[in-house]
Formats: sequence, C-alpha cells, structure tokens
Amino acid sequence: MPQQQSMYEKAVALIDAANNEDPNQETADGKDWPKELIYSYRMVEMLERFRPDADEAQKLAIRAQHIQRWKSAREDYSMDRIGYLQWRKDLYKFHANLAGDLLAQAGYGDDVIGRVKEAVAKKRIKENPDTQLLEDIADLVFIEHYMQAFVDKHPEYDEEKWIDIILKTWKKMSDSAQQFALSGKVKLPEPLVPLIQKAVG
Repeated sequence: MPQQQSMYEKAVALIDAANNEDPNQETADGKDWPKELIYSYRMVEMLERFRPDADEAQKLAIRAQHIQRWKSAREDYSMDRIGYLQWRKDLYKFHANLAGDLLAQAGYGDDVIGRVKEAVAKKRIKENPDTQLLEDIADLVFIEHYMQAFVDKHPEYDEEKWIDIILKTWKKMSDSAQQFALSGKVKLPEPLVPLIQKAVG
C-alpha cells in the first residue's frame, strides 16, 4: 500500500505543479525549465545552504515566493513609477492568496497559512523573521543567478547607477545574509565582483 503523503509533501507538490504551468522557459544545465519552477528550486536550494534549520512554514513561503508570477504581468499596468508600485502591491497579494489556498488544500491550518501569506506578501520586512528570511533568500538568489543577466539587459546604466542598485539590494538583507553573500558560499557573478566589492566595501 503506498505511503500517505504528509501535508508538507502535498503542499510542495501543489506549489510545484502550479509553477510547472509557466509557459515561459529558461535553460539551465542544458535543460529547458518552466521559468518560475526553476526559480522556486533555486530559492529552496539557497535556503538549504543559508538556513538548513528553517521550519516548514518558512520552507513553504520560500518555495511559493514567485508562485504563478506570469499571471500578473507588469505590462498590464502603466509603465511609470505609480504603475510599478501598484503592480508590486497586487503581485504580492496574488502570490500570498494563491499560496494560502494551496496550503489549505494540503490540510494546513490558519497558523502556518497566516505565516506563509505574511512572508510571501512581503509584510513587515525587518520586523517579521519569516519575511526577512524570504527577502534574504530572494536577494541571494538574485545575486547568484540573475544579477549578471540584469546587468547585460541594461547596458545604458553607468557604474554609479549599478552601485546604487547593488546597495538597495544589500540594505534589504540581514547582516547574516550580507556576510553569507561575501563568504564564498554564494557564486558571485565574476565580472561584477569588483563592482559588488566597491558598492558594499
């Protein structure tokens, strides 16, 4: 008789299935992945390196950080600062509500669902340890996997602009995440190492 899935295993399967629907693809290690599924896996992998003692609610929040992000497109909002801020606000709410629905489906109660929703909605960063942990992991994943592509996409930015962007990311991270980023345990994009060191030094 097959072993019954735990609530955690059910929730993980539901989150992964939701992200597996992403029509956008990204190539990693010679394989094509749904973009938000590979992002989710990178978040989980970074959490295991940075905080292997994280509890279930934290692990689920990290996994659900970008859940079905493609369903809330930036292009649906005005392409100015006001439109950007409204998109981010709606996006966080969308992610949080969807994550909450899937956790309820898996059998979780209000306590875990509430914690996951608050973290995924990016509420009370610097005050809520769950939200801060999610922010730390997101920033570490950005540095290791996405920063170089972001730089390549914006050749018009000068060094001063990049230092400002790096510092904004840096300031959102906890002290322990900052130390971890410079410890050699995070693969910094090689061409950007001098810029990162200049920004945070």
